[in-house]
Amino acid sequence: MARVVVVHGVGQQFLGRNSLRDPVAAALADGVELADAADGFGPQLVDVAFYGNVFRAPGAKGDGGLPQRATDLVDPFEIELLNACWAAAAQAEPDRVPPPEGSAAGSKAPTPQTVQRAMNALLRSRFLSTAVAERFLLGVLRQVRRYFTEEPVRARALAAVAARIEADTTVLVGHSLGSVVAYEALCAHPHWPVRTLVTLGSPLGMPKLVFDRLRPSPEAGRGHWPQGLESWANVCDRHDVVASVKELAPRFTPPAADGERPAGRSVPAVLDVLVDNGWKVHDLLRHLTARETGEAIGKGLGTVR
Repeated sequence: MARVVVVHGVGQQFLGRNSLRDPVAAALADGVELADAADGFGPQLVDVAFYGNVFRAPGAKGDGGLPQRATDLVDPFEIELLNACWAAAAQAEPDRVPPPEGSAAGSKAPTPQTVQRAMNALLRSRFLSTAVAERFLLGVLRQVRRYFTEEPVRARALAAVAARIEADTTVLVGHSLGSVVAYEALCAHPHWPVRTLVTLGSPLGMPKLVFDRLRPSPEAGRGHWPQGLESWANVCDRHDVVASVKELAPRFTPPAADGERPAGRSVPAVLDVLVDNGWKVHDLLRHLTARETGEAIGKGLGTVR
């Protein structure tokens, strides 16, 4: 029985639930152990909700039409998301990443040169300092855009999460785009037993491109608080450009903050936590092995001493 369900992030389309479960469960167990919250906990209590296959085109070679370089980008959503990542990287690492200027970040009709300039700037960041960095980010842009603009993709991803929730599942963990899938699935199923949400490297707070496209739609700048949720920990590395908005607490406020909770009951709120993931700032396993993540999960399981 899975007490903890982890929803993976982007770039996992060539893996599967079983190939992800063992490393994810082991990393999560390490984080819980570091937090001194491992009593009664074991990897067998962890499952993975896998939706990556929705991005794998049947019969397609390689990435199924993924742009080879930034200059190939033409979709407005993907270009705007690229520029948002650039702005986040420049803010986090002003000594390494030049800030967006003029038409490079704000043009309604960007040229291939300005798009490549944004990519080149990001390649200087800790977020993208690998040999395959450009291709990775192009894949991120495409998958985020498809989730929000292609209804069958969104529906299948949400169904993948629903298929793994069991009667004793109390903690739901979402990484990267998976945090969006986890959040929307939780909102859509108020009867679920989940009481703790842990988001890792989450883009949920990114305005316009993500936050304003959520379901249910935010109202008056405030995102919906999932019914029945008692705690929410948001964990990210300060250099992570996907988690461009590091603090979700101001954007997701429970109804109790408006005085709707009976007197004497505590008011849940998002706990925003920064971690240091080294040079793999967005990596799922590094997030899971962090003591801070383990503590949040341990609290959800009731095993924190």
